[in-house]
Amino acid sequence: MTLAARRMPAYQCAMLPGGRLHLQEGPIDLIVGAKGEAAAIRAGFAKAARRFDGLLSELAGELTALRSPANRTGPVLHGVVARRMLAAVRPHWPTFVTAMAAVAGAVADEILAAMASTPGLATAYVNNGGDIAVHLMPGESMTIGAVSRLAIPDGFVKLVGGGDIGGVATSGAGGRSLSLGIADAVTVLARNAAMADAAATLIANAVDCDHGAVTRARAASLDPDSDLGDRLVTVQVGELPAKAVSTALCGGVAVAQTMLKRKLISGALLCCQDKFRTVGPMNALLERG
Repeated sequence: MTLAARRMPAYQCAMLPGGRLHLQEGPIDLIVGAKGEAAAIRAGFAKAARRFDGLLSELAGELTALRSPANRTGPVLHGVVARRMLAAVRPHWPTFVTAMAAVAGAVADEILAAMASTPGLATAYVNNGGDIAVHLMPGESMTIGAVSRLAIPDGFVKLVGGGDIGGVATSGAGGRSLSLGIADAVTVLARNAAMADAAATLIANAVDCDHGAVTRARAASLDPDSDLGDRLVTVQVGELPAKAVSTALCGGVAVAQTMLKRKLISGALLCCQDKFRTVGPMNALLERG
C-alpha cells in the first residue's frame, strides 16, 4: 500500500507541553495525561489514540436514539460508548433525561479504559471539557480543579488511589450544554465520569427558582438539535435576592442527597451567586486555592 492510499485518521492528535496528549475531532476535545514508566506512558497514549479513532462516527450513527428520553427499557443502543451513556442516566428514571447528559463523561471513561490497564502506568486522566475520568493506582493521588463559576478554578479536590471515585464532572448555566437550572456550577464526584456527568447535569437542573431576574427560552429555539426540545432553559441570570438563591440551592441539595443515598454519586459541590453547599464528603476533599 502506498502512502497516498493509506487511510489517514480524521482526528487531530498532538503532544502538548508537559507531556500531555491532545485528541480532537468535531466537538470532542480531550486532554490526556499520565504518570509512570516512560514506555508505559507512550503505550497508554497510543492505545488512547487508537480507541479515539472512529469514536465520533460511532456516536453519530446512534444520535437519534441518544437524544431520546431514557426509560426503564430504552432506548436501544449498540455502541460501547452509547451504552456507557445509557447506563449512567437510566438509574435517574423517571426524571427526564437523555443519554446525551453523560456523553462527555462516557467518552472520557472509554478512552481511559483503553489505556488504564497498561502495566507501569501509575496515574492517568482524560479531561473532556472539564468532565474527567481518573485512574489512580493505590498510593497515588491527584488534585483536580473545582470551580464556583464555570471555567474559573478557585480550589481543588484531592483524589486518592484505591478509593471509589473515578470521575469528576461539572455542569451549570452558561456551560457547553443548555441547563434547566440557574447554578453557576455543580461539581460531582462519582465512580466514573459518565455517572458524574449525568448527576451534575440533573443536580444543576434542580438548582432553580422562579424569579423575574431569570431569563429563559425554549431549548429548540437556541439549538434546533437539542435533546431538550421545547423545554425552557436558562439564558441569563441576574442578581437574585438571598432567599431565591437559598431556595435554588436547597432544591439541588435535595436531589444530590438522594443520589448520594442511592450511591449514584460520592459527593457534590453546588454554587449559585457566591453561595455554596456541599453534599457528602465533598467539603473534606476541597482544598482552597
